[in-house]
Amino acid sequence: MKRRDLLEKSLLLSALGLVLTGETMGSARADDDDDDDRESNRRRAARLARESGQIMGLAELMGQVERRYIGRIVKVELDREDGRWVYEFRILPPDGRMFEVELFAENGQLRRTKGRVQERAN
Repeated sequence: MKRRDLLEKSLLLSALGLVLTGETMGSARADDDDDDDRESNRRRAARLARESGQIMGLAELMGQVERRYIGRIVKVELDREDGRWVYEFRILPPDGRMFEVELFAENGQLRRTKGRVQERAN
């Protein structure tokens, strides 16, 4: 892997780590205290789920996604959907037509895709 690619991946993982652990890179909005509390609780719940082994780690799932799909991961979100934790990956392939892949966080199984998914040949 090229040094630039490693640097980009490192920066992406650092930023995602800050988001998933609840750290912020800017100031909080004072008028959205309720939203901030809900978000803080969601992040705390996600962190506890990871620490207790209920969900897989982001790095492991990113590796799966990078091996299976063509393109670069540009955004990752972890949310609760229908009572289950779901990682949503936005992927930008060389043709520029972004697509999304959603995986169940507890086992890495595919939940759904959106857009024109580009998979690697086996």
